[in-house]
Amino acid sequence: MLNLKRAILAVSVAMPVAFAHGAEGVELPDTLGMTAYGTNSAGYSQMVSIGNLLKNEYDVSLRILPGENDVSRMTPLKLGRVPFCACGIAAFYGAEGVLLFADENWGPQPLRVITTSIADFGLSIAVAGDVEAETPYDLRGKRVSYLRGDDANNLGTEAMLAFGDLTWDDVERVEFPGYGRSFDGMVADQSDTAFTVTVAGGPQKLAASPRGITWLTLDPEDKEGWARLQKVAPYFQPHQVTQGAGIDEDNPWTGSSYPYPIVVANADTDKALAKSLVKVFTEDYDKYKDAAPGNSGYALESQNMEWVVPFHDAVVEYYKEIGHWTEEMQAHQDKLVHRQNTLLDAWAEFTSGDTPDSEDAFRDAWMKARAAALKAEGLDPIFT
Repeated sequence: MLNLKRAILAVSVAMPVAFAHGAEGVELPDTLGMTAYGTNSAGYSQMVSIGNLLKNEYDVSLRILPGENDVSRMTPLKLGRVPFCACGIAAFYGAEGVLLFADENWGPQPLRVITTSIADFGLSIAVAGDVEAETPYDLRGKRVSYLRGDDANNLGTEAMLAFGDLTWDDVERVEFPGYGRSFDGMVADQSDTAFTVTVAGGPQKLAASPRGITWLTLDPEDKEGWARLQKVAPYFQPHQVTQGAGIDEDNPWTGSSYPYPIVVANADTDKALAKSLVKVFTEDYDKYKDAAPGNSGYALESQNMEWVVPFHDAVVEYYKEIGHWTEEMQAHQDKLVHRQNTLLDAWAEFTSGDTPDSEDAFRDAWMKARAAALKAEGLDPIFT
């Protein structure tokens, strides 16, 4: 019997079920909880399509908790109320213990990847079509959306500004309480930009509005621009985007991307549960690949096997079983697990003694301790 305490959103404990017409060996509870982005996001739409698959093939109800910011998405996972999060790049920040996670209530999180979507979409800032801007260099003086409590989104925007050799001081910062509201604000002519994934509902809404939509060119030959961008956010990469609002194969966008969503669990999440979910994503791919924009990114051949967050042990076990694992991948996985353990140990040591009372002083002290611990192991702190 599976240990289902982390797998049930409801108070009651459900029994695991297995259905022969789905992927073989899949054991899931009757009700499975997961957090995701807001209801108008691409990530939410994709998880709805996975929920339909789970219901049709396994008689499993997927309960999706939409969250407007990183805190609302990550807290249920941290507290064990759900076993999975269809997160954004906050999964990386959580594993690193930086930004909002450089807080006494958080610290580095033992996050592990189940699967990611790396498709033909991109991630960058959408710009209202009535604004004269073709590249990030043109954003000086423009109204740029800033989301309260969403470090991942804001850092993405900051990275795009950096490409254009700009900072928040060079633009007019317009604050919104969440992702969805930022696009409402653009349609209402309160802001000119919002960070997003190209296939989300927000860009579609903007494209259909009187303002229209445009995407800023991120020329891969602009080495200095890309160096500035990746100094802020090293997980970005140049990407020829062919899917999104105003974008298709005949009208591609030369932009940027990274995996989204990133489906993660905690390292101690039940192995059978984690293995079952990656089996569904991998072996039932043909049944859901066209059900939502961006679903094609879950294909096995699209997975980045050497990214910046380690896989769950059960996922590694599964990839080994199907012959999709190499010595190089294992070496990379071992390095990431070592990095994660180094951070967790550093946090335990840091918080075992006296720590500063103020939030800013606590964050500064932790970031110094974090960097020292990583450097002692020959690892790059990345964030300072």
